[in-house]
Amino acid sequence: MENQESFESRIDLAPLKTGVEKIREQIGKIIVGQQKMVDLIITAILADGHILLEGVPGVAKTLASKLVARCISVDFSRVQFTPDLMPSDVLGTSVFNLKSSEFEFKKGPIFSNIVLIDEINRAPAKTQAALFEVMEEKQVSVDGTTYRMAAPYMVLATQNPVEQEGTYRLPEAQLDRFLFKIEINYPNLEEETEILLRHANRKGDELSQIEPVLNAEDIKAYRQTIHQILVDEKLLSYIAQIVNHTRNDQSIYLGASPRASLALLNGARAFAAINGRDFVTPDDIKFLAAPVLKHRIQLTPEKEMEGSSVDEVINQLVAKVEVPR
Repeated sequence: MENQESFESRIDLAPLKTGVEKIREQIGKIIVGQQKMVDLIITAILADGHILLEGVPGVAKTLASKLVARCISVDFSRVQFTPDLMPSDVLGTSVFNLKSSEFEFKKGPIFSNIVLIDEINRAPAKTQAALFEVMEEKQVSVDGTTYRMAAPYMVLATQNPVEQEGTYRLPEAQLDRFLFKIEINYPNLEEETEILLRHANRKGDELSQIEPVLNAEDIKAYRQTIHQILVDEKLLSYIAQIVNHTRNDQSIYLGASPRASLALLNGARAFAAINGRDFVTPDDIKFLAAPVLKHRIQLTPEKEMEGSSVDEVINQLVAKVEVPR
């Protein structure tokens, strides 16, 4: 393996690092704490992935999504999922134009760069299925015509894990299309006090404080940089072993797909880059194992009855795999 000095001179990560710091700074103006959530969202943007944000109401899931969109000068749209939402309400529909006597396709809110879907588990299966193609292939096929999405393209979806009335379970095929599932917890006492202080002293609209610091071209350039991040073959084997263990563990009913391996690889590259390294370490992979795997695996009923959490099982599983030296 090459020495670290040659690693450091291999890629210029300064522009990417500066861009990431600017986003952190802008979001830090509004959101208190939640550093892990912010880093994972930035990682997903650079890794060209979608995010599922889960947390009880009031922990800034929607606000965080809006802030990220405002930091990047690209188009943003928001869709509130409800039980009566139809696929055409999301994708768009063909409308008859009386002047031209032809049908014209009117694009729905899914046509944007960053799409926030609030309470994604509120809509029925047919509306959930409308997202399959656009999340995987960045395109929509309607009436025999395919419409490509402009880059960058990212879906940020929120869901509430507590309120189950009027909700629908997301299909496994859809969950698998999310790069990360990020669970947002309550703030601690100091953070909540800081939230109250900021709120008490706030003047005007808080979102107006946020300035765009990156554009679509910046994101494109950073993604090119991510592809150059070095991943040792031993670490590729390490990723494959972790994902393979999910399919052979007696605690797990449904294991992760190869898409999980790719998510770990792409995520680890982006996470290494935002931490100023042009090479991936085993710690990057360990850190991302839970966000990548927790929505992709299902525990056996026996394990669930024991009160085990998915996070505990993932941590035990990762601990079983020998770390490459």
